[in-house]
Amino acid sequence: MSSTELPGIRAAAAAVAPKVSAVRVAEGEKLRSVPLPGLTLTVRARPGATEGLAPALYVHGLGGSSQNWSAMMPMLADVVDGEAVDLPGFGDSPPPDDGNYSVTGHARAVIRLLDAGRRGPVHLFGNSLGGAVATRVAAVRPDLVRTLTLISPALPEIRVQRPAVPTGLLALPGVASLFSRLTRKWTAEQRTRGVMALCYGDPARISEEAFRHAVAEMERRLELPYFWDVMTRSARGIVDAYTLGGQHGLWRQAERVLAPTLLVYGGRDQLVSYRMARRASAAFRDSRLLTLPDAGHVAMMEYPEAVAQAFRELLDECGGS
Repeated sequence: MSSTELPGIRAAAAAVAPKVSAVRVAEGEKLRSVPLPGLTLTVRARPGATEGLAPALYVHGLGGSSQNWSAMMPMLADVVDGEAVDLPGFGDSPPPDDGNYSVTGHARAVIRLLDAGRRGPVHLFGNSLGGAVATRVAAVRPDLVRTLTLISPALPEIRVQRPAVPTGLLALPGVASLFSRLTRKWTAEQRTRGVMALCYGDPARISEEAFRHAVAEMERRLELPYFWDVMTRSARGIVDAYTLGGQHGLWRQAERVLAPTLLVYGGRDQLVSYRMARRASAAFRDSRLLTLPDAGHVAMMEYPEAVAQAFRELLDECGGS
């Protein structure tokens, strides 16, 4: 039980929570539930190999979970004390009380988590939607961020990648329920193969074991009564963030980030254009760029060694902490 959890909260939540399969926990990982004002977050911890290491927080993308970081976290356990969060409504975290799945809402959840745990400043990682969330956190709360690592961050594009269009359409009223009806006969395996074909540069790199775990997680998510609502509202949040201008626009906030920043882009990314790497490098004032020509949208899952090594180099540049 979390030290911040009041007696009876877990029991009360369990009484109303849907009965679904258990979330997978890899060897060396620990899950804990963190109750916060208006929401409860599940955190997946990969403790550092030694005490006193600087903390790191990993933030997943749309439709993902903290499990997306399980391949890379062990590779950095000797340099950071790692935690990965399930954003509200994703993974094992229940929906927030206010139903806010905007980029700002997710960023607020991350900030509340860091403030409550007093872990900041952290080495903050974000992928896709999580990259947009991490950018906003670093811009509005620089005191919470030591370094920023963004993997295919969902920052606004004028010419959106064609495969990303369905995600935008998902934000339209009625589309999610229509898609749910049209695909109700699809198996979890079919859905998983579709997601991997979209997100991986080369789906053949996925091991049989990793695929089985992904199918099991897909089956678990489909049991959740709020699955499509969370996907729809979060997709709408990304679309809204793409159209938001002024001081709250994501590109304007990227320019305000003070933390040393590592940008990772994949040459085969079907969701975030490879060409955005140049703009991002110019926007983040203290940035360095890793390009992986054969990677897709989730480089930390496809090429965890390369991403981990690039972060180590960033760490060395920053004095090793």
